[in-house]
Amino acid sequence: MFLQSLQLHDFRNYAELALDLSSAKTILVGDNAQGKSNLLEAVQLLATGRSSRALRDRELVTQGKEQSRVAARIERLGGTVELELILRAGKRRTVRLGGETQRTQAEALGYLNCVSFSSIDLDLVRGAPETRRDWLDGILLQLEPIYTSLLAQYLQVLHQRNALLRRTDLSSEALAEQLPLWDDLLTRHATPVMRRRHRLLLRLAPLAQHWHRAISGGRENFAIHYQPQIAFEREDAQSVQQALTELLAQKQALEVRRGTSLVGPHRDEVELTIDGIPARQFGSQGQQRTLVLALKLAELNLLEQVTGEVPLLLLDDVLAELDLHRQDQLLGAIGERVQTIVTTTHLGLFDSQWLHSATVLTIKQGQVHPDGA
Repeated sequence: MFLQSLQLHDFRNYAELALDLSSAKTILVGDNAQGKSNLLEAVQLLATGRSSRALRDRELVTQGKEQSRVAARIERLGGTVELELILRAGKRRTVRLGGETQRTQAEALGYLNCVSFSSIDLDLVRGAPETRRDWLDGILLQLEPIYTSLLAQYLQVLHQRNALLRRTDLSSEALAEQLPLWDDLLTRHATPVMRRRHRLLLRLAPLAQHWHRAISGGRENFAIHYQPQIAFEREDAQSVQQALTELLAQKQALEVRRGTSLVGPHRDEVELTIDGIPARQFGSQGQQRTLVLALKLAELNLLEQVTGEVPLLLLDDVLAELDLHRQDQLLGAIGERVQTIVTTTHLGLFDSQWLHSATVLTIKQGQVHPDGA
């Protein structure tokens, strides 16, 4: 897989950009707040349908403009693919594949795969459970485009059930009468989300353990486990749904008191441990960085295994967060076969051989210039 070109129109601080990417390694260098991360965000948006830095499309449209355009040409084993995304403030997106408008964005997912790694990703270890859930979901969106609708349906049911629990105009009898319907909907839509997350981690774990051993020198035992609120002794849909139903019954009184749903994949946890100790609580900063690096390299491997194509790697100012050993491990794993786009504020972090084999572009105030221009 190779990203041949990227076009932006009124996206963030880019009024107009047509960027040809002919090199397997591209370094975007510039001061902070010039637009380096915005370029990577546009690529991530095409790959996953969402941004890690914006909740609403209006945040992605240049201020004062009505819409923005993000488009790319991708070379794949089966031929060249053109993707286009039109974002509008407060309105529905338009997604085009090969110039043809798609009914849903899910139909255009899976044509561009990427792994994004930034300093923010250190929160994968030390951050809240939501951060780790979002990481899993981002991978699943690329591997199984149908996951987009599965997750959206679950979140919609969750929102409506929470609205019911918060209603103060209902008697306890009326609430008890309506809840079973929403309990059934919640468990039915929660089940496919949880089963997919569970299966994903089963495949990711050995890959992450391999990379962790390589980076740490095998001095520590790393483990990653999916920790939903129910036991996954049996993974079939009926067993999972039944277990969720039983847990909802147990939590009903507490949910009514708190006015929110306490059961479902929105409460899942992903546990990361080093020698059996939770890394979030006891891991040193160096250990945490090794874990995140191992997880990202495992993600890269898994996407390649499943899709048969090497995904794009986006490194957003992350080398400054890694010591020389971890930098060497990362750059060595990339080699020549992974198309990589890296952002940095200065070029001194790069190995001279890696630097000389890359195309260097300077980013300044939403403009892209060849190095030295």
